[in-house]
Amino acid sequence: MGTLSVKLALVATLAAPWLAGCVKDGTAPAEAHVRYARIPDDAYAVVADVRAKPGMEDELREATLPLVEQVRNEQDNRLYFLHEDHESPGHFIFYEIFASKAAFEAHNATPHVQAWFAQLSDLAEGGVTVRRMKILGNGGVSTP
Repeated sequence: MGTLSVKLALVATLAAPWLAGCVKDGTAPAEAHVRYARIPDDAYAVVADVRAKPGMEDELREATLPLVEQVRNEQDNRLYFLHEDHESPGHFIFYEIFASKAAFEAHNATPHVQAWFAQLSDLAEGGVTVRRMKILGNGGVSTP
């Protein structure tokens, strides 16, 4: 399985219970479909990752954690998860959904994201790798 496939499988595994509202027997209650419908098919999804420089894992984690609350409070953010690889501490993967590409670009221009980007040259190897994703089969509706 390729690196991207592993990342996407990890994100899907971690996000699925929250998105689907699954119960212990694996069935999804009706309200799960309502949550999916709140995310339009034309929403803008992103999978991004960043790796800490050796010895900077804790510092990058500390700098990155505040983004979770800040980004989730952005008006056009629909979903935002931050993950850290169990087998590679300091390797962080973001799964993000925004209302549109313009909303994602506005997110990247916010003061909190710009301040985080400014720290990356000291904390991270090579910056952030971003993959822009199209949402398929979530059962949402398209926005007008």
